[in-house]
Order: sequence, then structure tokens, then C-alpha cells
Amino acid sequence: MPAIASFPVPSAHGPRTVSVSYSRTGHGEPLLLLHGIGHHRQAWDPVIPVLAAERDVISVDLPGFGGSPALPEELRHDLPTTTAVLGALCEALKIERPHVAGNSLGGLLALELGRTGLARSVTALSPAGFWTRAEQRYAFAVLLTMRAAARRMPVPVVERLSRTAVGRAALTSTVYAHPGRRAPEAVVADTLALARATGFERTLRAGSDVLFTDDVPGIPVTVAWGSKDRLLLPRQGVRAKRILPRARLVRLPGCGHVPMNDDPALVARVILDGSR
Repeated sequence: MPAIASFPVPSAHGPRTVSVSYSRTGHGEPLLLLHGIGHHRQAWDPVIPVLAAERDVISVDLPGFGGSPALPEELRHDLPTTTAVLGALCEALKIERPHVAGNSLGGLLALELGRTGLARSVTALSPAGFWTRAEQRYAFAVLLTMRAAARRMPVPVVERLSRTAVGRAALTSTVYAHPGRRAPEAVVADTLALARATGFERTLRAGSDVLFTDDVPGIPVTVAWGSKDRLLLPRQGVRAKRILPRARLVRLPGCGHVPMNDDPALVARVILDGSR
């Protein structure tokens, strides 16, 4: 069952209370899971049973997504602020330097947590921030189109589409290479999460000038990219390897932008190997 953690975060106008929804299961060293923009913590559900056998798994709804409210107006939905929020969350949960795995925006956040000394290892799945300006504009245009379509679509239509493989492909083929494998109820939840994300515009706007340009020394880093990623193209993984020369670069054959659903066993193994 999800839980809510509330804690203070500094702002220019004094501390502001932030609330984050999360779920926690398993035993072992802590592992923090971070989803992408417009998604929710349930994106990790296909891999959590395997991860929880070896790790204390904390999957998080980022601020303004899933069950987490958007940040107070005094706080930006940018990389430094969200990193500080996640650090404060770990402190509130009494977790010291967890392993961190993230997808897309979550991968970028995972790398930033590693760079700032808040993670003991990082696994980044198709992380944002290694794009050219043209690739960034393309990705943002796709995300805005997906968001607009999800907001326009009545829930009964989403539910009807989710009952067929063709309908699930229409709703989610941009992020999944094998959308037919996603359960109908999960596709409905994914679509509603995108439509109802209160932090979507603020997060996208804050990411318009983001580039990840620094190495992450001193900890194990894995960067993994789906061979069928249609949102952040796989060549960005090669660019990431140049910036993170000590990182392990892993190809995920047949996987799309959100690979946890396309090949749960492979993704779980990559995360566990990267955190050992």
C-alpha cells in the first residue's frame, strides 16, 4: 500500500512542506526507484518482485505525478530542487545513500543524486539530459502531444481501448516496445497518470535547458538503453558513455523507452548487477 511522507524543504521564503507518495517492500540494502515525466511509481511494478528479493525497494511518485502533489509555488520543479526533495525524503525515511535506479527523467535524477554524493550506486535507464537540442525539441513535442491526447480522451474510451492489443498500442506504443504485454488496467492507470499529472508543465518547462555534462565519480554507474526507444534515441547512450567514461553501458534488446514492462527479467538483472 502507498504511504505519504511529509517533510520541510528550504525555499527563498523559508521552509515549505513537501509531501511525497511512495511504496516500500522487500529486504536488504535500500534501492530508490524513480519514474519518468508523466508516469508514476507503478511503472516499476513488473520488476519490483525480483528486486524486493534482494533489496529494500522504495518506489516514489515524483512531485506532481501519481499520488504526489505538485511542489509549493515557491519551489521550482527543476533538477536541483527535485534532487533536494529526494534527499530530504531519504532523510525522512532514515535511508542513508540508497542505490538509485531511474528511468528517463528519473534516470537524470538518479545521476544527479550520484553526482552530489546522495547515492551509493546509480542505474539510469534511458536517462534524459544527453540529447542534442533537436533531439530535445522532438522529445518534448512528443510528450506534449501524448499529454494533450490523454487529457482529451474520456475515461470510458481509454478503458475500451485498453481491452485490445491494438488499443493498448495506440495508447502506449511511444514508450513501450511491446504495449500488448501491459495489462489493460495498467494501461488505463498509465494514461490517467499522464492526463492528471499536476507537475507536468512545470517539470517540462524547468527541463528545457537541462544537459548532463559532469562525470559521476566514485560509485558504480550503469547506463542502459532500449534498442527500440522512440522517445530518447539509443545513440544518446553513446553520448552518455563519453560523459561518464567509467560507466557500464548496457543495451536492452527489444526494449522501448520504459523497458521495465518490455523485459522485466533483463531490467531487474541490470539493476541488481549495477547495485552489487
